[in-house]
Amino acid sequence: MKNNYIKNGYIYLPDFFTDKELSEIKPVLLKFHKAWIADNQPFYHEKAVNSAYLTGTKYLNNLERLVLFKLIASEKIAYLLQSLPFQNPAFMNTQLFFNPHNPHQKNYWHRDPQYHLPEEQQKQALKGPEVIHLRIPLENEPGIELIPGTHKNWDSKEELAIRLEKNGKKNHENLSTGKVIPLQKGDLLLFSANMIHRGLYGKDRLALDVLFCEADPELLSFADKNCMPDEASMNLIDRPEPFANTLRIMTKQP
Repeated sequence: MKNNYIKNGYIYLPDFFTDKELSEIKPVLLKFHKAWIADNQPFYHEKAVNSAYLTGTKYLNNLERLVLFKLIASEKIAYLLQSLPFQNPAFMNTQLFFNPHNPHQKNYWHRDPQYHLPEEQQKQALKGPEVIHLRIPLENEPGIELIPGTHKNWDSKEELAIRLEKNGKKNHENLSTGKVIPLQKGDLLLFSANMIHRGLYGKDRLALDVLFCEADPELLSFADKNCMPDEASMNLIDRPEPFANTLRIMTKQP
């Protein structure tokens, strides 16, 4: 598994979660989703395809948050993280992905760092600490299209032109190097945030992403303390290390 991630930048694990595990988190996710949509009507109708900070206190009570904390810090997730080629994984964030309100809205190729780094720094980020997504589909969906190996390799001319919309290209155009990974309810797809990828819309798309990163202060500046478990919750989860690693960095930051 480690070698596959090093080479390709992703790991696909079918049937990773049981129906029971998903049935425990789905009502919590749907409650968050309904409240978030009500609170973000213009953005939702205009272009939204995901929300974030699900483990915060704004829409969920402590018992509902604990359901998510227990999944994030479960033994099976901890085992998976231990198989990756970096030390001290830290919890970063959660996101919920859904279909756009406009059925004609186009998806888009991207690397996550492009939203806060200029082009040259995006290239440098491929040599730095990692951020990973754990995508957990709650329903069967078209999945994700990604470019294997681009978590460490810079864009080809075709990829760069389309991803950053250069030379008249658009970021929704097809790439010859794309690999489609359809996702079924219960699957898990782990992939590097650095790699070129795009979500595929359609069906009843609803997927939880859990983001982890190496315990790096710069990366964890994007984490929100309001989304972290309190001491009582930490004592009720199996493997709290990713939360502890984040809190340790947070307490050192000014």
